[in-house]
Amino acid sequence: MQFKRTKRNVNGVLLLDKPIGFSSNQALQKAKWLYQAAKAGHTGTLDPLATGLLPLCFGEATKFAHYLTDADKTYVATLKLGITTNTGDAEGEILERREVNVSRAQFEIACQLFLGEINQVPPMYSALKHEGKAMYEYARAGIEIERKSRLITIYRITVESFEQDVAVISVTCSKGTYIRTLAEDIGKELDCGAHLIGLRRIATANYKIAQTVTLEQLEAMTPEQREAALMSEDSTVLHLPVVILDDDSTFYLQQGQAVWKSGLVPQGLLRLYTEQQVFLGLGELAMDGKIAPKRLIRQMEN
Repeated sequence: MQFKRTKRNVNGVLLLDKPIGFSSNQALQKAKWLYQAAKAGHTGTLDPLATGLLPLCFGEATKFAHYLTDADKTYVATLKLGITTNTGDAEGEILERREVNVSRAQFEIACQLFLGEINQVPPMYSALKHEGKAMYEYARAGIEIERKSRLITIYRITVESFEQDVAVISVTCSKGTYIRTLAEDIGKELDCGAHLIGLRRIATANYKIAQTVTLEQLEAMTPEQREAALMSEDSTVLHLPVVILDDDSTFYLQQGQAVWKSGLVPQGLLRLYTEQQVFLGLGELAMDGKIAPKRLIRQMEN
């Protein structure tokens, strides 16, 4: 008879260094099991081939997970020039081999062509849905589905190293960017082809890879150490302006009522705190000048 673990109300953000070979969901389920957490979700898929920063939101933090899914991200990518594959990465079948006669200067010029807002066509081997099925399912069946290009932004590309037919670049980009596709497009621009042989996410929003823990480290921790490894729920929304509410306003806000705040209140979404610096959630300045509750967290009793 298998022992069933009791689920716990765990709240916060775990910055996981996802290992190679794990899907984002597999990594999530492993961490969720270690925490015995009742509720958890990840914030942007990393392919099994990729490693690096994968923020996992537990409990009340899941209410703000979309801010991390939508956030800008930074990757370190390793490109193999001269070879194209059907998946755009090292897991695929080789389609073509071509001679590589590219200098570092030529490679750097090609990279700069993709800076700014560009239209990118998502790859067939992706988790994007078409009529309820993931694109990769069609791709594996040999079916090509027309994909619409979408506008993304590449903020920065830095060439970290370049040696004959292998280049390492760091890329800061908007949500929805496929680094595999970027690698292929750079290869096309150089007329030699390319595919991705390594990918590591090193930043998401205000989170950095240096803050992460591995699954092995998590397994070795005591329950108290695991709790201490969690970031606070409000770490997901540090880009929003702060408003402090007095005790009366806090009470009425938590009853679902809009509240007054004296002084100049910023437009848009707001991070709301009590005078004791307890995070309440998000509010928004309404047309009548009051702060309306938008997404509040459930306060845990001590």
